[in-house]
Amino acid sequence: MKVVVIDGQGGRLGQLIVEAIIKEKIPCELYAVGTNSIATSAMLKAGASLGATGENPVKVVCRDADVIIGPIGILAADSLLGEVTPEMAVAIGQSRAIKLLLPVSQCNNQVIGVQQLTMGEMVKAAVERLKELH
Repeated sequence: MKVVVIDGQGGRLGQLIVEAIIKEKIPCELYAVGTNSIATSAMLKAGASLGATGENPVKVVCRDADVIIGPIGILAADSLLGEVTPEMAVAIGQSRAIKLLLPVSQCNNQVIGVQQLTMGEMVKAAVERLKELH
């Protein structure tokens, strides 16, 4: 199973997701794709085996991903303070992968009807769902 974690800004959310996936020993190819090099570096330090940065890597790895995990903003052009390009959002949205999106409300994307969870609780829920998919 090819799992792609996409994050931007400082990469803290992606780092927590990668750490949790590794801790749970979920068998997968774990790709870390940052919208910037700081985010990519944080996810690689957390233990992701493969990593890349920027628009083209997002477009390439999403083509055959089984699961994409990241903040909900990765589906919205210009989110994450402009780090998500329109092309990135389209590539992620058009991917046939199952998308596990965490409703982080920092970029004006709010999901109504979703309970407010801490980042740690969201990561735990996402990793539990990933385990169910395996």
